[in-house]
Amino acid sequence: MSKLDQLIEEALSDQDKEIMHETRELGWFALGASQFTGKLGWVSWVLMITQAVLFLLAVWTGWQFFSSADVLTALKWGLSAATLMIVATILKTSLMPQMQADRIMRELKRVELLIASRAG
Repeated sequence: MSKLDQLIEEALSDQDKEIMHETRELGWFALGASQFTGKLGWVSWVLMITQAVLFLLAVWTGWQFFSSADVLTALKWGLSAATLMIVATILKTSLMPQMQADRIMRELKRVELLIASRAG
């Protein structure tokens, strides 16, 4: 917590402190875990299950690549492993923009609540 954040906390009333606590910034893991709840939580579950299956297939095809004897078979398994690993990585990182949007929405909700408590 920075000095500016500390000064803001000290200037707030008890009700404002409660609002700040309820809308506090989540850590990386808490924010990631929150992607699996809510209205669109099922989308995150589908993405992560698909990503896990693709990763396991990539490991299996990679194993086949390293155990192949001829070049054509190695090329077939190697390209499959690389493609599956790239797609699995893209699926995993596709949740990052949603996590950023959630962070911004939490901050906007915080500002809205603070303005509403001051106006009301």
